[in-house]
Amino acid sequence: MHEGLKILLGATVGDAAARPLHWIYDPKKLKSYIKGKKEIAFFKENKCPFYSVPLGKNSGYGDMAQVMFQTIITSRKRSEILKNFKKNIVKFFGPGSNYWKNLKERKKYKKIKWKRALRGEWLHQNTLETIKNIKAKKKVTGGTKVQETDGFLSAISYYFLVSKNEKEIKKVIRTVANSHINEVYGLARLKIIDLASKGEKNPIQKFIKLNRKNKYFKEVIIDIKKVLKLKNQNHIKVTRMLGKACSDPGNFKSSIHCIITSSNYEPAIIKTIKAGGCNCSRAGFISSYFTALKGIKSIPPQWIKKTKASKEIISHKKNLINI
Repeated sequence: MHEGLKILLGATVGDAAARPLHWIYDPKKLKSYIKGKKEIAFFKENKCPFYSVPLGKNSGYGDMAQVMFQTIITSRKRSEILKNFKKNIVKFFGPGSNYWKNLKERKKYKKIKWKRALRGEWLHQNTLETIKNIKAKKKVTGGTKVQETDGFLSAISYYFLVSKNEKEIKKVIRTVANSHINEVYGLARLKIIDLASKGEKNPIQKFIKLNRKNKYFKEVIIDIKKVLKLKNQNHIKVTRMLGKACSDPGNFKSSIHCIITSSNYEPAIIKTIKAGGCNCSRAGFISSYFTALKGIKSIPPQWIKKTKASKEIISHKKNLINI
């Protein structure tokens, strides 16, 4: 199995595992939901207060990664991927899709008290802006209002299946998330995962060493060093302090803390789920990192079976090198 497919599979499964407990920001509520439960991952009952999808389906973050994957395997030429990616974003997330349908439903909730989760998918701010910008034929189409990780998830397949060229990767990230923070922290995640896939024993320390004189990653390295000092502290408390929401740099820092305080794929995902907030976006990074570091066998087989998008990733036979 292609290394890039393994990493994508890891990210996809991690996202799906966290999905039923996504976006729970009240620690008391989250604690009450999981108290005494043996199975935290793939929680049988949806407890996300905002939206609900069938067990095993991905969040909007995981779905963005799948849209890029489908674009890659259906594009005839490498030069066509970005153009096709934009078309597929509109097709998958835009008018006529379940994502778009729920966007209209959400508008009703602005005037009334939020009482229950919407049935179906939740369209992210970056994706909404991207669709509008694609239709407006803007050169750079990504959203600019939030610093969330949609760009990283859109780039993970491209980076590990198509090209690691930084110029190309930056274009992919900014196709969905058009800001300096989105670009820098997204690229940092990819490079750390890449170091893990190359067999580095401590990819995070290696990343610091390789980039200590690189001004581009200056803030990222400062953030990582701050997190390293918190290694011996409780992850849930640290996540609350660093940021458990969707936005970088807090999301990145909390993910790094989970990585440095975990030994393998499964315990790391359980840990980030328990930390609450936007655990799906953190899980995408953490799970792909541990898949790269520990191999595909580190992903629990029963988790792979529960993830609806995993079958197509595993069964894919196309020679990706020729793209």
